[in-house]
Amino acid sequence: MCKTTMIALVLLAITATTTAQQIGKQKANLNPGMTSQTCTKSGGCTSEQTKVTMDANWRWLHKEGTSSNCYTGNTWDSTACPDGKTCASNCGLDGIPEADWTGTYGASATGSDLSLKLVTKGPYSKNVGSRTFLLDADGQNYKMFHLLNREFTFDVDLSKLGCGLNGALYFVEMDKDGGQSKYPTNKGGAAYGTGHCDAQCPHDMKFISGEANAEGWKPSSTDKNAGTGKYG
Repeated sequence: MCKTTMIALVLLAITATTTAQQIGKQKANLNPGMTSQTCTKSGGCTSEQTKVTMDANWRWLHKEGTSSNCYTGNTWDSTACPDGKTCASNCGLDGIPEADWTGTYGASATGSDLSLKLVTKGPYSKNVGSRTFLLDADGQNYKMFHLLNREFTFDVDLSKLGCGLNGALYFVEMDKDGGQSKYPTNKGGAAYGTGHCDAQCPHDMKFISGEANAEGWKPSSTDKNAGTGKYG
C-alpha cells in the first residue's frame, strides 16, 4: 500500500527497455533542470529548481569497462549475467548526456515544461516511450511530496497524443535515494532512475532491489524489447 504523506512523482510516456545497478562510465549523466512552484495563500508562489531523470529501465546497460551490451533486444548476455548478483556486479547503467535526451529518447525540459515523445529514431536504435522522475535540486534524491491538506496541480497537452495511448502522471511510494542506501549493489540511486515502485508488480523490470531479474527470464513473443523474469 502506498502512503499519501511522502511520495515521488512519475511522468510516463509508455513501454520499457533496460536497467542496471553499477554506474557505467561510457557517457556522462545529465539530469535536465525543471522549474516547479510551491504556493500558499499568504506567501504566494515560490519557484523551485528541480531536475528530471530517466527511469533505469530505459538506460543503456553494458559490461563494465566496455561498450558491449549486457542486455540486447529482449535477452540477457549469459556470460555477464548467469545470475542476478553476478549481473549486478558485471554490468553498468550508463548516463544520459544532453544530446541523448532529445536525440535518443525524444524528451526535453524547458523552464517548467517537460515534453515526452512516443517514438524517437535515434542514431543507434528506435526508442518507444519513456518514464521519468522528478528529482530534488541536488539531483541525487527524488522529490518527495507531502500532500496532506495540500493540492497538486499541473497542465497537460494531449493534443498530439494518438488514440489508444497512455500518457500519465502519477505518484508512487519510492525510497528517496532510489534504494541506494538500502541495497549496496545499487550504485546508481535516484540520479540514475532506480527503485521504481508499481502496484502491478511488473515482472519486466530488469533490476529489482539491486539485483538483476535475469534468472528465469523469458523473452516476449510479441515485444522484441521486453520479457519477464522471476522477480516482480
